[in-house]
Amino acid sequence: MQTPEPQQRERVPEVPAPGAATEVDGLSDTKSLGEVPSPVEVRVHADPALIPSVRAVAADLAARADFDLDAVSDLRMAVDEACSALVPLAAPGGQLRCGFTVVDGRIAVVARVPVDAPTTLRQDTFGWRVLDTLTDAAEVLDGDPEWLGIRLLKDRTTA
Repeated sequence: MQTPEPQQRERVPEVPAPGAATEVDGLSDTKSLGEVPSPVEVRVHADPALIPSVRAVAADLAARADFDLDAVSDLRMAVDEACSALVPLAAPGGQLRCGFTVVDGRIAVVARVPVDAPTTLRQDTFGWRVLDTLTDAAEVLDGDPEWLGIRLLKDRTTA
């Protein structure tokens, strides 16, 4: 009997209920948003012209996870909106980092940028309403004074 490869032996924990940070998206056991481990991470300069690349990765991962076309489109638009909200707040020369974790028909997204000073995002805007509508959960991550982020959860089975 052969021993399975290491990646086959590792068990990936289930994605949490919306709004709960866990080890799946790397948030509960990391102090810095700069070091959020995720299976897929895209890093680009914090430039609006590069957001379509991140959006394309989100759509591809959702399609590969067997999300229907509407859910793929919703996730693509939500990632676009999150990145568009973060990029203008990034420190000069900073990177937009967007990590994706896909488990059991759910995608957790953590988008983040370095900031010069502690800041937060307003959640009373039309853009935030869009994020709330397009995802199962949206949360501002502003506990790290050097980083600002947004965490999104999208479940394939949610109508």
